Amino acid sequence: MSAETLYPLHNGIGNMVRSLFPESAFIINPIIGLISLVVLVSSLAAVLILLERKVAGHMQLRHGPMRVGYHGILQPLADGVKLIFKEIMQPKGADTFIFYLAPVLPLTATFLVMTIMPFDHHLQLADPSGGVLYIIGVSGLSVLGILLGGWASNNKLSLLGAMRSGAQMISFEVSLALIMLLIVMLSGSASLRGIVLSQEGLIFDWWIFKFPFLGILSFFMYLIASTAELNRTPFDLAEAESELSAGYHTEYSGMGFAMFFFAEFVNMFVSAGLATTLFLGGFHPPLIGISIIDGLLNLLPGFVWFFGKTFFIVFVYMWFRWTFPRVRIDQLMSLEWKMLLPLNLLLLTLGAVFMMLGWAG
Repeated sequence: MSAETLYPLHNGIGNMVRSLFPESAFIINPIIGLISLVVLVSSLAAVLILLERKVAGHMQLRHGPMRVGYHGILQPLADGVKLIFKEIMQPKGADTFIFYLAPVLPLTATFLVMTIMPFDHHLQLADPSGGVLYIIGVSGLSVLGILLGGWASNNKLSLLGAMRSGAQMISFEVSLALIMLLIVMLSGSASLRGIVLSQEGLIFDWWIFKFPFLGILSFFMYLIASTAELNRTPFDLAEAESELSAGYHTEYSGMGFAMFFFAEFVNMFVSAGLATTLFLGGFHPPLIGISIIDGLLNLLPGFVWFFGKTFFIVFVYMWFRWTFPRVRIDQLMSLEWKMLLPLNLLLLTLGAVFMMLGWAG
């Protein structure tokens, strides 16, 4: 019996709304889902910004924000209030419509991906059968927003930063798509929930271990490619302060800058969540085959495991940022086209052999 049959998706809140308001449930349910997503994304952005500053502080032997609230816990709220009331400046000669549209696109892409993220067995807004293809498609909005923002600013540094970012993100999206295709081929499903359910069982059934040796290599390649896709250090060439001021968002202030900033941090959570879904068993606990320990691990709900694994990978992204020096643009492109892409094609071939020998499933 398939895992989807064993664990059918149950929408408890949706069913309750349908029973209470049968005629207007088709309006109420999407509104509840949208509000839940807005609250989640806003909370995540605040938590991740504070976490980034705290991690940076401790890696540099200082405390980070400490003055606003207990241990600086209200610092993101203070920053948000400042950005809301900050004047929005538009450079002379900028394309007004495109200039204000550009920051919305990366944030929209983040919202769209979050709608299909499987946080738990029954905690997922939608589960399209082609979820991986959907992610590859909508993530292009982030690239488009950055390119438009740099072009519409009428600033040479912004345009150069946007072109760098566009080249970088499109290049590394090839590797990310190939890694996702590998997991789709091994699991036999393009649905994110289906991929998680294909890892049901012990920790050795997670795709990082289930694909002998090469699963670990694929996972590390995903971390490298996603770091470049996120424009984070050591691949933050699109913003490179010492070369381009702030790159594509040099001319943005107030809420325009805030939307680019929020999208960057929530995208980091989305990338980490996808790594959890594809390689680390998603919401499954790390069972080891010893009944007493497995029983204790099963006491925690699935979303605790999902967020725990995801925040660990977020910490790894932050660790990269405050550890490695920035690479040059030619080194970055060589990494993708001369190393990651050939390795990904080799992994896909080996994955096909793996399937033919019947080692998957």
